[in-house]
Amino acid sequence: MSAAEVRAGASLAGVYGLRMLGLFFILPVFAVHAHTLRGGENLGLVGIAIGGYGLAQGVLQIPYGMASDRWGRKGPIYIGLAIFALGSFLGVGAHDIWTAIFARILQGAGAINSVAMALAADLTREQHRTKIMAMIGASIGLMFAVSLVGAPLLYRYIGMGGIFALTGLLALLAMAVVRYYVPDPPAPAARRRAESTSAWALIDAQLVRLNVGIFILHIVLYAMFVVVPPLLVASGLPLSEHWKLYLPVVLGSFVLMVPAILYADRRNRPKPVLLTAVALLMAVEALLAAANLHIAPLAGLMLGFFVAFNVLEAMLPALVSRMAPSHGRGVAIGVYNTTQTLGVFFGGLIGGATAQRAGTSAVFATCAVLCVLWLLVAAGMRGPAPVVNDLGSLTFSIASGVNLEGLREALAAVRGVREAEVLAEQRVARLKVVPGQWDESSVRKLVTGEV
Repeated sequence: MSAAEVRAGASLAGVYGLRMLGLFFILPVFAVHAHTLRGGENLGLVGIAIGGYGLAQGVLQIPYGMASDRWGRKGPIYIGLAIFALGSFLGVGAHDIWTAIFARILQGAGAINSVAMALAADLTREQHRTKIMAMIGASIGLMFAVSLVGAPLLYRYIGMGGIFALTGLLALLAMAVVRYYVPDPPAPAARRRAESTSAWALIDAQLVRLNVGIFILHIVLYAMFVVVPPLLVASGLPLSEHWKLYLPVVLGSFVLMVPAILYADRRNRPKPVLLTAVALLMAVEALLAAANLHIAPLAGLMLGFFVAFNVLEAMLPALVSRMAPSHGRGVAIGVYNTTQTLGVFFGGLIGGATAQRAGTSAVFATCAVLCVLWLLVAAGMRGPAPVVNDLGSLTFSIASGVNLEGLREALAAVRGVREAEVLAEQRVARLKVVPGQWDESSVRKLVTGEV
């Protein structure tokens, strides 16, 4: 990767990670803190306060992505971070459960994840995109580990108000990182095009498979963590010492995920790696459901879980960015992030309801069944086209008699054409093609209207 790509990837991974702290930091401590709030004895409202963040994120990911496709990436990122900071500072003074709920929803309304990932894709070449998404995925896992270790300690010394204030300050810091360290992306194609891109136009079988995958992955993650902490306590590890298991397991999983990511990237074979990771996830859940385990085997299974999780968390957004059309990448990643954050919301609901009615083992069994369904869905996935380092850029004038409706899609479907853009006002088509492999005759027939 070039120095600019490394800088863009590292800074955006930091921005993304700071945002995820807003989701993760509250999980280990809010249920305890809620008892100090007016109305906090209502567990239903406590659940809304925890899950409301993910619900707001899910609702707003697509609008943010569409805005970034039309007006550029950085503006929506600044707006989202400012809204997140506002929600954080509101949470500082929350003395009742309803204020805390509103603060969490306002935090979630700063839904910039899809825009940050689209910007990462804009600033990197296709052959390095998986590495950049792996950096972002690793930041998610790292922030999760930091929250598990740090949230109880922070709560002890600065309280929930201090945690809210810290996340707000980190959001303001992230704005400075975007301003001074993240390069400016190319001008959005959507600003120059007469037609707009809708979310429905980006729904095809391959993207749907990836969206189903991230939805199930986050259901499994959040359903598991309804029951894993109590299970560790029952196995003899006090809550204050859970970091002794989580920290080495998560760090070890980062090391073990690297060979899989490099293999998928360098050999352009993401499908077998993805299926293997889902199968590992399924096996971990099945073993957790079937056995009454002590600390050592639990740690081993959690290591397997986080290896699979980190591989999938890195690969799925990279595949979305490669398979989505460039003119609608922000919307496509917005759809992806919507399903991801809705998985957060439903994971907590499913995990809590299942644990209450059928016990801990039933939660793991449900997660295993969901992984089986994911395997069936992913089995029909097509891998992305092989990466070509040097694409040719061509511009064609469109004849006056040619109907522009559907022309971009027709050009994009031509053999050897990787990206197509139609500028309606100028009646110009811009293409990126694989040199020596694109069907020039078919392209010229489409732009000239010849039969």
